[in-house]
Amino acid sequence: MKNKIQILDLHFLGLPHTVGVFLLETSIGAVLFETGPHSTISHLEKELKIYGHNIENIQHVFITHIHLDHAGAAWFFAEKGATIYLHPLGVQHLADPTKLMDSAKRIYQDSMDHLWGKMNTIDVKNLQKMEHGEAIVLGDTKIIGWHTPGHAIHHIAWQVEDKLITGDVAGVKIENGAVVPPCPPPDIHIEDWIHSLEIIQKLPIKELYLTHYGIVTDVFAHTETLKKTLVEYAEWVKMALNKNIDTKTMTADFENYIISLFRKQGLTEQQIKQYQAANPPWMTVIGLTRYWKKISL
Repeated sequence: MKNKIQILDLHFLGLPHTVGVFLLETSIGAVLFETGPHSTISHLEKELKIYGHNIENIQHVFITHIHLDHAGAAWFFAEKGATIYLHPLGVQHLADPTKLMDSAKRIYQDSMDHLWGKMNTIDVKNLQKMEHGEAIVLGDTKIIGWHTPGHAIHHIAWQVEDKLITGDVAGVKIENGAVVPPCPPPDIHIEDWIHSLEIIQKLPIKELYLTHYGIVTDVFAHTETLKKTLVEYAEWVKMALNKNIDTKTMTADFENYIISLFRKQGLTEQQIKQYQAANPPWMTVIGLTRYWKKISL
């Protein structure tokens, strides 16, 4: 089937359905959307072999943004000659990932290698920036990039016919769980995110492909629910800040709040672990705290 997209499970932190990448067959060869972190490259290689490919076969890689769970292995493909397509604001950080890695180290500290693996520089000749609404044709396939900030200023979603590879702009939804917004620092912006979801709602899209994790077909209902939950999370953190609750207490309270919601939804402990790996609650507290402090300046 033309433009059929396969989901490749990276088994991040040993958990299924937590981080995925997407394989698209075109008339000029296989195309990859996202790479996952370098720490899961062996899983990705195994998944590619199932479909008859290896790293060297992949000469076109489209990333939604430069966060390590989405683009941490992009350099590995670039070293094999692949072109990496991305938002213009992400180019400098993949050409020189020093700031990106320093920022990640402040957050993850001693867990960096275990979580993400290596992050090497990418030669600028292997980086191709894509403007909003710009299309590229690869053989029989047209891919359109849509700038969708809110989760990150360098976020771009990729349209293939009536399918959209959404990165994190369409949230996290694992198996039968609810859709939730991943809100890591430093670029969370609620209004921009809602506007990006409205852009998606206006596209002729029937399927959303979520990195965390899988395919969503009820596009409008899904994005409307995500808008509502995003605002609810932001207001929760705002109220905690207004009460001058310290960060440690706020993080513990928010995590308990989220886990309680998951259990009410009937999620198993395994599914809760998957959500926590894909979207750590403490990260949301940090990201939304920075958002409120930034807009109050």
